[in-house]
Amino acid sequence: METQPIPYKTFRFNQLWYNQAWLAPAFVCLDERGCILSISSETPTEAAAIEYVNGIALPGFQNAHSHAFQYAMAGLAEQHAPGTSDDFWTWREAMYQCALAVNPDEVEAIAAMLYAEMVRHGYSHVVEFHYLHHDKDGKPYNNLGEMGERMVAAAVTAGINITLIPVFYQKGGFGAEPQARQRRFISRTIEDYFHLLDDSAEIVKQHQHAKLGFSVHSLRAVDLEDIKSTYQQGPKNIPFHLHIAEQKKEIEDCLAYTQQRPVEWLLNNLPVNERFHLVHATHLSDEEVKNLAQAKADVVLCPSTEGNLGDGIFRMKDYVRYGGKWCIGTDSHIGINPLEEFRMIDYRQRLITNQRNTFEGNAAAYLVQTETTNGRVAMGLGDASPFEIDQAFHAVVYNAASPLLANTSNEKLMASIVYAADSAMVLGTIMHGRWIVKENRHVRNEVIQSAFAKAMQSIKNR
Repeated sequence: METQPIPYKTFRFNQLWYNQAWLAPAFVCLDERGCILSISSETPTEAAAIEYVNGIALPGFQNAHSHAFQYAMAGLAEQHAPGTSDDFWTWREAMYQCALAVNPDEVEAIAAMLYAEMVRHGYSHVVEFHYLHHDKDGKPYNNLGEMGERMVAAAVTAGINITLIPVFYQKGGFGAEPQARQRRFISRTIEDYFHLLDDSAEIVKQHQHAKLGFSVHSLRAVDLEDIKSTYQQGPKNIPFHLHIAEQKKEIEDCLAYTQQRPVEWLLNNLPVNERFHLVHATHLSDEEVKNLAQAKADVVLCPSTEGNLGDGIFRMKDYVRYGGKWCIGTDSHIGINPLEEFRMIDYRQRLITNQRNTFEGNAAAYLVQTETTNGRVAMGLGDASPFEIDQAFHAVVYNAASPLLANTSNEKLMASIVYAADSAMVLGTIMHGRWIVKENRHVRNEVIQSAFAKAMQSIKNR
């Protein structure tokens, strides 16, 4: 008879979101790796070191789109001179300045600070959509994956799981040569990009909690024939990400160049399926909404950034009606609270429809469950439940003693968290079975903050 291993550690939570319902109380037994041995509402018969947590545990959230270096400029592009026009394209010039200002050590420090803040807000995984490849003169480092390696190192420091997605960035617009201020991003050929991807794959292999994806930046940033070849010749078992249809000018430029809209071109030229993770997809026609949903592609929404840049409003209500898949990212990191991203997704629909029922049934449970499931697919983790046996235990824990949550029934608890909680109600974040953030403080807070302060003092942009 096979004997069950004795737990190395057991948590007891007031409630835990498990199989789309609240388990209360919830005992989570873990092995030495921090992987789940069992989850039950019954006290384990053999449970070494039970830690009683007056908290409400949810699966760690998935952040499916990040440009880490842009955290250094968060809040710095918000002063608008009288009589001047400011939009995505002018913001992009400020972003280029930031991209040209940072060295590898500074990028790593910025990313570590950002990732630590993500963990503090309840994210357990991040997709780093990484296109800051070369040195300040645009020359490749001796190690092509130098900057990607810094992203992975930052994730290790912050204790977050990372999916590194080196980005193929080749052009300065549809049919246009790249601009000088894009020089750190550029891979001239498919072969150049695949060399970068291969070096990135070697980096990821060295870290247990890192994965790999691949990408073209956007239709405007890579020759259209090269986009087809990149997907066709690229890896067959990892996620494929790209920006698409973010801005109206992008739609207009694509129509002028291809006689098709961006999503229309994509659907007509590539086998769009569940491996595709399309960032923003802000401006869609009726047919594109329907066809994208039916293709089972995942749309990565970044509501805080999309709002900050004036991108527009994704047609979420229509997309969900067709069964469309989606998850969230924080992109430029003007906001990094997942609950705020959820609210913006819903409230934007309420404002344009004058109706409150964006999602049928339990809206809060739908938001959490959908984001967690589809976000894991975007990471390359598959669609298994995050709290399955033998998986690492990653959880964000809300304080059950918070006055609002302490006086809420299980039936209304998820809605109270999603629609009314704030970051002050986060008791902590558990990664691989261990507290990484507790009582709003990261375990490596001093080291990470010190390196970040040094980096910011060096680049002098704040």
